[in-house]
Amino acid sequence: MVRTSDKFPGVEWVEGTGDFIKINDEKCTGCANCIKVCLGSCFEIISQKAHIKSLETCMECASCWYVCVEGAINFNWPQGGTGYKSEWG
Repeated sequence: MVRTSDKFPGVEWVEGTGDFIKINDEKCTGCANCIKVCLGSCFEIISQKAHIKSLETCMECASCWYVCVEGAINFNWPQGGTGYKSEWG
């Protein structure tokens, strides 16, 4: 099944990609770098720690992992390739 979003025209997400981003609460300092770079607004801060709000609009860019200076984000591209498709590449 393919999902689209009015927020991102020309983008589709394929269901069933699984949990490919995890946050280690012990390492997270709540710096909010992940929130600042996430185009899909997938993260939120709760009790001074980053949490995944939803991966429904995740662009699978790994920017969250890249900017996490504490190494609290574990990112692996979804099994079987990608769940994200774009008209632009």
